[in-house]
Amino acid sequence: MQNAPTYDLDLAEFWQDPYPELKRLRADFPIAYVPQLDATLITRRDDIFQNEKRVEVFSSDQPDGLMQRLMGQNMMRKDGKDHMVERKAIYPSVSPKTVTGHWQERFQSLTNELLDDMFPLGQADMVRDIARRISGEVLKAMTGLTNITWEEMDRVSQGMIDGCANYVGDPEVEARCHDCTSAIDDYISDLMPVYAEAPDHSLLSVQLQKGLPEAAVRANVKLSISGGQNELRDALAGLVWALLTHPEQLDLVRSGQATWKDAFDEYCRWISPIGMSPRRIARREEVHDVILEPGDKVFFMFGSGNRDERHFSDPDVFNIAQDSSAAMPFGAGPHYCAGAVASKCMIAEVFVPELFDRFTGLRLTTQPEFGGWAFRGPLSMPVQWDVI
Repeated sequence: MQNAPTYDLDLAEFWQDPYPELKRLRADFPIAYVPQLDATLITRRDDIFQNEKRVEVFSSDQPDGLMQRLMGQNMMRKDGKDHMVERKAIYPSVSPKTVTGHWQERFQSLTNELLDDMFPLGQADMVRDIARRISGEVLKAMTGLTNITWEEMDRVSQGMIDGCANYVGDPEVEARCHDCTSAIDDYISDLMPVYAEAPDHSLLSVQLQKGLPEAAVRANVKLSISGGQNELRDALAGLVWALLTHPEQLDLVRSGQATWKDAFDEYCRWISPIGMSPRRIARREEVHDVILEPGDKVFFMFGSGNRDERHFSDPDVFNIAQDSSAAMPFGAGPHYCAGAVASKCMIAEVFVPELFDRFTGLRLTTQPEFGGWAFRGPLSMPVQWDVI
């Protein structure tokens, strides 16, 4: 029986804004059991950084976990050799060389097409009309699922994300998740013979070329959709919001005193698009006098670690000038996000610089509402710009 202190959360309030509670947890209960989630939360940066690597204790293999049960066992739910075999198999699709040598040109083309369409309108919802669309188009290309629309990509991604965060067991949410995973399986089935005949750089294609088992291929495509669409969408729209509401920070970038990548890194520290990663305790362990028993569910709270006062001078402030190198927006151990390079390239090297360059007078019409703690981003974000 574990002895972690119990900490109660109002999940509705936590979803609206998790940071006040996370700050209290870091200060007084850095390892605490939350009955509303039936999980032990680890909230300090160093504890997360050190223990995420200890897969022999903090295992990603979670047979009863929501992601593994709803989407199949992807590489993020495997440890050791099993994980590395699949990670190496997908590497040709997401390596820095492939991103700069192949995908960046595609990102630019998709960006130009979208901004050309949007510019004459003079207004849009940054989340609904722009971030969702570009994220969906990017994921279509990178996964290889070119047989669906960007709207469908967003739908199936959100359905899976909602299912994986359905810790209260809502049956309607689970049913939607099953519908989305079934749809993706159908899209994959339609394209498998196509890529067998004409391979390319897409995730589906490279996995087939490497001869991975079909179940692994399907699970890894679903993984890339569930995380890639939401993370890209939320980080892109969120970074635009952060720069618009902090004009002095935008001026630093425009004047050359900071880079778009600096802004991206600081935003992903400040508002972690992926705020949590679950683990299963594989063997009895004691961390800071807290006993963790086999089978216990643990959440590494990246969104908390990225605001740890022990590492960041202005943890609750968007400040490009501060050192954000200790942040872990994409993880820190063997399960470091394989799509991180592509995400940074798409947002910080292509889309956001192009957006601010072309959309003169870009401005918010209302302040957006944010939501989420496991995955967080703006829900709606009306903007306008000058049409000259």
